[in-house]
Amino acid sequence: MGENRVRTRFAPSPTGYMHVGNLRTALYAYLIAKHDNGDFLLRVEDTDQERQVEGALDVIYNTLKITGLKHDEGPDIGGPVGPYVQSERKPIYIKYAKKLIDKGEAYYCFCDKERLDMLRENANALNRPFKYDKHCLHLSKEEIEEKLASGIPFVIRQNNPTTGTTTFDDEIFGKITVDNSELDDMILIKSDGFPTYNFANVVDDHLMGITHVVRGSEYLSSSPKYNRLYEAFGWQIPKYIHCPPIMKDSQHKLSKRNGDASFEDLIEKGYLKDAIMNYIALLGWNPGTTEEIFSLEDLVEKFDYRNINKAPAIFDITKLTWMNGEYIRMLPLEKFHELALPYYKQVITKDLDFMKISELMHSRTEILSEIPEHVDFFESLPEYSAEMYIHKKMKTTYQNSLESLEKALPILEGLNEWTFESIQNSMMNLVKEMGVKNGVVLWPLRTAVSGKQFTPGGAFEIADILGKEETLSRIKVGIEKLKQVQ
Repeated sequence: MGENRVRTRFAPSPTGYMHVGNLRTALYAYLIAKHDNGDFLLRVEDTDQERQVEGALDVIYNTLKITGLKHDEGPDIGGPVGPYVQSERKPIYIKYAKKLIDKGEAYYCFCDKERLDMLRENANALNRPFKYDKHCLHLSKEEIEEKLASGIPFVIRQNNPTTGTTTFDDEIFGKITVDNSELDDMILIKSDGFPTYNFANVVDDHLMGITHVVRGSEYLSSSPKYNRLYEAFGWQIPKYIHCPPIMKDSQHKLSKRNGDASFEDLIEKGYLKDAIMNYIALLGWNPGTTEEIFSLEDLVEKFDYRNINKAPAIFDITKLTWMNGEYIRMLPLEKFHELALPYYKQVITKDLDFMKISELMHSRTEILSEIPEHVDFFESLPEYSAEMYIHKKMKTTYQNSLESLEKALPILEGLNEWTFESIQNSMMNLVKEMGVKNGVVLWPLRTAVSGKQFTPGGAFEIADILGKEETLSRIKVGIEKLKQVQ
């Protein structure tokens, strides 16, 4: 580990899903490291033992694997500064907390729940934020020894000053200063012997050589406490990069609790991972140009964290959907076909030429999950009303639609070979013969073969895919419908 080597980390708690904000943190941490050929670490923060979720680790590994955010060190692959799981580092935290006690920067606290609840109630009554009153800081050495020996439960608290100020520099938000009178003596080691999130973070980031800490701006307010810990140990403070929140709209943050989409949900809805990653990169960062489509390689090259915005980012599903459509069109047809096939099979049981359907759908699909509703008419003719034959722009009426279909039927019946070209040629000849605009023949034909207002492809493509027999029987249904309204 060279002195100046950039090292970042993604340190999720195993909660069982990957929300968009978390994934953005991982992406930014990855990009900052890789932009400078540095190291990207994965560390699992599982010190909150109550919140353990079965299989949650797999979600983290799978997401990083799918998205291509490859970590250089982590629980699954090891590395020089492990273990990379916080629950396996318990003795390390106790050791470092005791070092702070020796320096007078931390102390044992034996206060029970009743006493703390009372302090909290007093603070509420006075409309003040709750702050521990340093009661146990004043215990004598003998009292402490005695309480420890008799096995009274304790926590270890940070000893923060009550006067003066603490300042820290954030790469995005600049200099931030707080009054020390606002700092609580936060708990470093809980009564179960596990460290608090804040303490474990500082110790691990230092021991793992992390140079840039990327996290959400909700941690801005606890940063002074982190810095006091670094200073108490005499360690170098890393660069902080606090990212703006991701909002659903101007009032509400994105959250799983409100049913907002996680990465898995978006994949399930038929968004492509590359489009999701590209979109997430732009939530709070921009390249300073109007360019919007970036591969992971492009992002590594162009990502400068100094361009992260302070303003909250709005997660706009319409914009993501547009971007996803762009990504789908960039896929080779074969790849699109492979992704679309399972969606066709949801609604089509017939043996059709699905590649021909893919040729129609490739440029018309924005999200894979909308495919079924666009192609279900290939399976069977939907219920539709004769009104659909009336189209102002195409100048069609019940009368001329009926005439077109009645003339088209025997011509199509007489075709020896059933191909897109033969269908097209025969129908364009009919248009000439009747001396009408194209739409007068083609609109009724498309309506009859699909029963839908909007279809991928026109009448010829659809008839070609449906085959002769099915096409003719659908035209006959159309003729009957139109005769009933004459």
